[in-house]
Amino acid sequence: MKSLRLRAIAYGLITAAVLLCALPNLLPSGAVKWLPAAYLNNTVSLGLDLQGGSHLLLAANFQELVKAEHEKIAQSLTGQLRDARIGHQLIKADSDAIILSFNNAPGVDVGRGQAKAMQSADGFALVATRVQDTQLSVSLTDAAREHFQKDAIERSLEVLRRRLDESGLVEPSITRQGSEYILVQMPGVEDPSEIRALLGTTAKMTFHWAANTQHSATNITLPDANSDRLYVLESHVALEGQHVSDAQFAFNQDNQQPVVNFKLDNEGARKFGDMTRKNIGRVLAIVLDDKVLTAPVIRGVIAGGSGEISGEFDARQASELALLLRAGALPIPLDVVEERTVGPDLGSDAIAMGLTTGLAGAAVVLLFMLTIYGRWGAIACVSLAVNFALVMGILSLLGATLTLPGIAGIILTIGMAVDANILINERIREETRRGLPAWQALQVGFGRAYGTIIDSSATTLIAVSLLFMVGSGPVRGFAVTIGIGLLTSLFTAMGVTRLLMMRTIKGREQQPLALSGIKVLDKLGHVPFNFLKGRVVGLALSAILSIAAIALYAKPGLEYGVDFTGGTVVEVVANNTESADLRAQFAAYSLGEAAIQEFEQPGRYLVRLPADAANAAAADQVSAVKSAVTQLQAEASFPRVDMVGPKVSGGFADATVLAILLAGVGMLLYLWFRFESHFALAATITIALDLAKTIGFFALTGVEFNLTAVAALLALIGYSVNDKVVVFDRIRETLRAEPDKPMLSALNESISSTLTRTVYTSVTTFIALLPMGLFGGAAVASFALPMLFGIVIGTSSSIFIASPILFYLSRRRQNKGLLQLRQTREEMQAQLDLIP
Repeated sequence: MKSLRLRAIAYGLITAAVLLCALPNLLPSGAVKWLPAAYLNNTVSLGLDLQGGSHLLLAANFQELVKAEHEKIAQSLTGQLRDARIGHQLIKADSDAIILSFNNAPGVDVGRGQAKAMQSADGFALVATRVQDTQLSVSLTDAAREHFQKDAIERSLEVLRRRLDESGLVEPSITRQGSEYILVQMPGVEDPSEIRALLGTTAKMTFHWAANTQHSATNITLPDANSDRLYVLESHVALEGQHVSDAQFAFNQDNQQPVVNFKLDNEGARKFGDMTRKNIGRVLAIVLDDKVLTAPVIRGVIAGGSGEISGEFDARQASELALLLRAGALPIPLDVVEERTVGPDLGSDAIAMGLTTGLAGAAVVLLFMLTIYGRWGAIACVSLAVNFALVMGILSLLGATLTLPGIAGIILTIGMAVDANILINERIREETRRGLPAWQALQVGFGRAYGTIIDSSATTLIAVSLLFMVGSGPVRGFAVTIGIGLLTSLFTAMGVTRLLMMRTIKGREQQPLALSGIKVLDKLGHVPFNFLKGRVVGLALSAILSIAAIALYAKPGLEYGVDFTGGTVVEVVANNTESADLRAQFAAYSLGEAAIQEFEQPGRYLVRLPADAANAAAADQVSAVKSAVTQLQAEASFPRVDMVGPKVSGGFADATVLAILLAGVGMLLYLWFRFESHFALAATITIALDLAKTIGFFALTGVEFNLTAVAALLALIGYSVNDKVVVFDRIRETLRAEPDKPMLSALNESISSTLTRTVYTSVTTFIALLPMGLFGGAAVASFALPMLFGIVIGTSSSIFIASPILFYLSRRRQNKGLLQLRQTREEMQAQLDLIP
């Protein structure tokens, strides 16, 4: 597509197609009925932190699953051994293994052979065996464990969906997270305590006959669900609860007490009729999750396949029991390991804050571009607007969820997209100063900027991809937004901006361009300044600050958020109260370990509870906190609740360290591939120093270090490398043009020539994030404030730290007799041509 018109049509069609994906977000309700549902599904939904609601992260308890499978295998295996008259004794059957003891060695061989013959329905070996003397150890193979765990998670998802559908929740979301977690999001739910109990109940119902003998090894003792009574029952399950096809809440016609009427499927009805016919006069216990709901005496044959469950429960409990039985039992216990709740008021405030700070940052950036570049700045503004629209269109096409970190990502994307446009404009200005006409200045400027933009985008994508891998929820949304923004900015900068510029110079291709700028920076750009004169002072100052940052990290240390420490944080709004009043109230509710912190304004508190309690106890603590506060202040509200179990928080900490290390290694390898080892090493050392200072900033200011802070750190790594790639690319270009130029001169010249771009980019990104940092509040403080600090540190380190380190590394390389740059194919060919 050499024609300008054809390119305009192609770019226009691509842009229009993506924008159409975003259109359903803006359509009025009256237009919806005329459009297909598949098209209307292309919308960006609001995250819970913007619309309010709760999410629960459930962890599968696979130990119970493995234990149940081992018990089934033990029952089958011992039955086969009895039939074969092989003397044996079952020592144990738990989640670790099945241990069988035999009378002699031949018996062990028979038992091992029968165990090894067991296969799953899919044909793979079910168990592995190990023999020690006359004992046989049997356990599930890794393939069998993986098969049962995957199947259990899939069935759990279906059961949870049925339970939530039955509960009447509006648009709940249930998704699998990794291999052992299930995430449940519930918009509009402010208090998930009842839903938590509903989802965490296994609801495994079984029917057991009362034991005829009290001391048989095959008996079990279970408690009554509503009293201290104990029942001795046969361990053998007379009928599985999976045969229950329907269950409804009702009232008993005789005493008007709440009951649950259930119906069995055909097979269950037949089995129930047979078992009641043979056991008239015996007690049949109905057991739910190892507690006896009721234990009636069978007076006659029950052949209709229906029954009644009565007990000491109220109408709500009976209704919940009927719901659980209709939805079915969970194949494995699910533990709530993370709970987060955002009130609707806090969500609406977050939307207002995000829109206000985002629009303010974008407006300042656009004004800056217009002031610096005039009409060429206007072209960049149009390109940025198209870039924003494309990001929203792609997010809509993916059906993404927009969160508060996602809004921060969009704002950061705007700042980073400006970088490409500034780089292009500065390159064009350089070629114009060299006397090239408009068309040639555009062609050469875009060509020279292309490689630098690709390198800087690739390094940032490395950090973003790692953030997506280790993050969860909103943090992943941030990573997706940044990744999409980088790709769309490549398209708009190299396609849309170029097209608009070429259209602007049409008819004046041979005339020189006129791009405005700041005269002081322009002067430094073509009159090299000796930036490396103070290299020793710069490196020494950086080392001192980094050591001080490490000392601050040691003491007082970071203010870790609940993401890393585990525990519970409850945000409390109780006007006309004092922290001493809350502390006394908590002591009365046995919550003396709660830490109370007043923040933002009087009457607003953060209540922190340690992670010592188990997950169920932590949920009870949240309820106790709410009860204690409302007892003190009836109109109190709880805008936010975060509860993270120690297992999840430990995983976050490990993943964070791994992500930062992998980001450093990934960028080191990329820069090594694109440049040389000393370039890559200089950038990596500088980034490590930048990160140390940023960690020191967290420790000094007390800004909470949470998953959002990790997003900021990884974004800063990408941003910092981005800045250094631009300088290094110019250094490489200078050395290619003049191989014999002294390294010190090449460094100073390259820094000077890129100084305008460095300053402009940093200023635009800084002012894009500044409104969020000033007015965003605690919700985004862990991202915006360290980003603002990191932009300043990253920009200064590109000039005063990375270049001096590169200078010393290059001098060391020179002393070894090595070239500063690997030879290009053309240079190697030229050397070969000189050989006679």
